[in-house]
Parts: sequence; C-alpha cells; structure tokens
Amino acid sequence: MSQPLTTSTLPAAAPGIAPTVRRRLAALLYEALILFGVVFVAGYLFSTLTQQRNGLTHHNMLAAWIGLVVGLYFVWFWTHSGQTLPMKTWRLRVVAADGSPLSTGRAIARYVLAWLWFLPPLALHPLLGLRLPQTLVIAGIWFLLWAATGRLDPQRQFLHDRLAGTRVIGVAR
Repeated sequence: MSQPLTTSTLPAAAPGIAPTVRRRLAALLYEALILFGVVFVAGYLFSTLTQQRNGLTHHNMLAAWIGLVVGLYFVWFWTHSGQTLPMKTWRLRVVAADGSPLSTGRAIARYVLAWLWFLPPLALHPLLGLRLPQTLVIAGIWFLLWAATGRLDPQRQFLHDRLAGTRVIGVAR
C-alpha cells in the first residue's frame, strides 16, 4: 500500500536547489484551492459593485477583474516573501535568477508568462472551431510539454521562469 502524497513523503529539496516537478505540481494543486476562495470573493465584490444581475452581463470585465485580482495576489506574495501559502507548505520560494528577492516588474513578468501554461491551447478552441474533447486533448499535451521544460532544463526551471529571469528553489525546514 502506498503512502499518501504529503510533504513528509516527498524528498525535501536542498535549500537553493530546484525542487522536483512533482513537488511544484502538488503546490499548484493546493494553490488552486486557495485561488478558488480568492476568485469567489473577487467575483462577489464585482457582482455587488456593478450590480450584476446576469452572469453574461459584463463577463469580459469580470474576467479582466479576476485576472487582475489573481495577479495582485501572486505579485504581492512573491515580492514580499517569495512564497504564497501553498509554497510555504511545500517549502518552495521564488527568487530572481541571481537569488535575490523578486522586484515587482519581474513578479509581473513571471505572472504573465505563467499563463503560457494554459492560454495557447485554449486560444485554439475558438480560432480553429475545435470541439471540447479536441481542445482538452491539445491542452493536456501542451501541459505535459510545458511541464517537460522543467525536466529538460539543467537547473530544473520551467520555461516561464527562465524567460522571466526567476527560479523556484527549495527552502530548508
């Protein structure tokens, strides 16, 4: 019987060394849970402030608002401590390529470039008139290819980190 996936069952990355892809993806799943609450509150505030009565009303403004709020969430945490709560739990930290704390500009660049994990295959859906199953297959393949960049990089950094001049490192307990 295998052990459940927890921080204690995964080998800890040495401080300053890139953690495994598995560890980063586990933190990403936890981040999704936290972001559910952030997006819920942001959506509620938007709906209340704009007196939105229908989900289709102002949907583009709502999407932009949520993108802004999520961006502020990440940029604030990355520039203040280098870690969100899930990153602290999994002992990860984002730093500049030289090991220094992130500047606001570099954190914004990392946030924008991180969308390359998802947006290109999703943009193909309306452009090529694909059906949902086709889009999901393309998105899955794209996600795996993007994750492979973390395995192929000599320092185990994903492509968006390389492009933004950032890196994710392990933090000692």
